[in-house]
Amino acid sequence: MPLAIDQHFPPHEPVETLAVMRALVAAHRHLAELKGVARTIPNEGLLVSTLTLQEAQKSSEIENIITTQDALYRQRVEPGQADPASKEVARYVDGLQVGLSAVRRTGLLTVNTIVEVQAVLEGNTAGFRKTPGTALRNEQTGEVVYQPPSPEHVPRLMSQLEQFLHDEVSFDPLIRMAIAHYQFESIHPFYDGNGRTGRIINVLSLVRDGLLDSPILYLSRYISQTKARYYEELQAVRNTGEWESWLIYLLRGVAVTAAQTTQLVEAIGHLLRSHKQLIRARHRFYSQDLINNIFRHPYTKVAFLTHDLGVSRATATRYLDALAADGVLDKHRLGRQNYYVNRDLVTLLFNLPELDDQEYS
Repeated sequence: MPLAIDQHFPPHEPVETLAVMRALVAAHRHLAELKGVARTIPNEGLLVSTLTLQEAQKSSEIENIITTQDALYRQRVEPGQADPASKEVARYVDGLQVGLSAVRRTGLLTVNTIVEVQAVLEGNTAGFRKTPGTALRNEQTGEVVYQPPSPEHVPRLMSQLEQFLHDEVSFDPLIRMAIAHYQFESIHPFYDGNGRTGRIINVLSLVRDGLLDSPILYLSRYISQTKARYYEELQAVRNTGEWESWLIYLLRGVAVTAAQTTQLVEAIGHLLRSHKQLIRARHRFYSQDLINNIFRHPYTKVAFLTHDLGVSRATATRYLDALAADGVLDKHRLGRQNYYVNRDLVTLLFNLPELDDQEYS
């Protein structure tokens, strides 16, 4: 007898209903706009470093690992003084980078890569669970509504998932991503970090399939904002095998998140140009590497600048103090060292409006 998890994956009936196709067209349109706007930023690392941290925070928040963007940026400046939650969220960024490197190197998104990502994210090499997965229960009644497959089935199921992730014939890549996300979360292959690993797989899929050049679309903000519906839609597929509502939900998330990220990237580009003009007009030490530094590191420090510009500590200190005196940066103290905040960029990143699920279609 097949496992319950095998009954609905892969879908046995066509899933491209009219409503799904409408959501798919909108998602592709907004992703294409984001991809084009991102290419106007001359240094990919400027976007990846800032937007990855936002995704890490929101993805971890879904799992009740709570920290702030301020704490995360301060963790980068002084890792030794970070709180446990910030350290754990920072590992999310490292896990994403490991996965991105593997996808770009091989053009594949394999089980081995997924295991590597989870190992970095969790800080251990436990691999696939050897015990039963955590049962999902109804919050009101306590009744078990879903039990992940027993551990002996996990390697086979993950191998099937890997094959599905590379099926470029049967499904549109966004539909394939949504179906794969459902299956990964249902397998629940690891002891911990399944939700966060699954959301990293989402963005790696977008890069692998060429829908984005860089991992700058992050669905975690949308999922965090619609958390109850996220879990309800996943469970509905398990219960009924009906895919339409789940696919529309996640495709809407792609469209909404891509549209807002496009606006954010445009705003970052405008800010980048204005800072460039101001610093070049007022300071003889202007360089593109300096601009890159204060946007790649919204909280920067002398050591970051000496590395990026190849200057001495005294010279780096002089540059940063001059920018602080000029109002471009804010100077702060943390432990035994100073750090410098790109105030305008941080204000932009820290004050994003709530996503509007009705605005984009």
